[in-house]
Amino acid sequence: MFSTPKNSPWGMVEACDTLYPGVFMVSIEGHGGTMVSEHIAAILSPAAQKSGFKLGGYICFEQNTHELVVQRELLDKKLWAIPGRVRDKAAFEENMNNILRRHNPDYWRSRQKGLEQAQRRHNAPARQTAAPAYDAR
Repeated sequence: MFSTPKNSPWGMVEACDTLYPGVFMVSIEGHGGTMVSEHIAAILSPAAQKSGFKLGGYICFEQNTHELVVQRELLDKKLWAIPGRVRDKAAFEENMNNILRRHNPDYWRSRQKGLEQAQRRHNAPARQTAAPAYDAR
């Protein structure tokens, strides 16, 4: 369905890993980033989409700091898992969060606000509606 990109904003793609169908982590000599097909960009929050830039049918995210936005989003939605080669997954995730807080504060605030709203909805008592009175006449 989705073919791996051959070109990227950073140059010719030398290596490409698919994080999720339509989401590619690409490498070129000394650089790279993550490219999300515009066809599936809706899996990312609006705040995440703003962290990237559009080019050639993709939303592109710079290596190291901005591409972590995509990984965080996929992780939150359970569409991607931290690779098995990572021994300390909790430390990996905390490092990701620290980098996002520092380098993408607008995205981080939006993410936190969304999590808080979801938690409030989850904890809210269910609305009780009164059963209609039965008239046995």
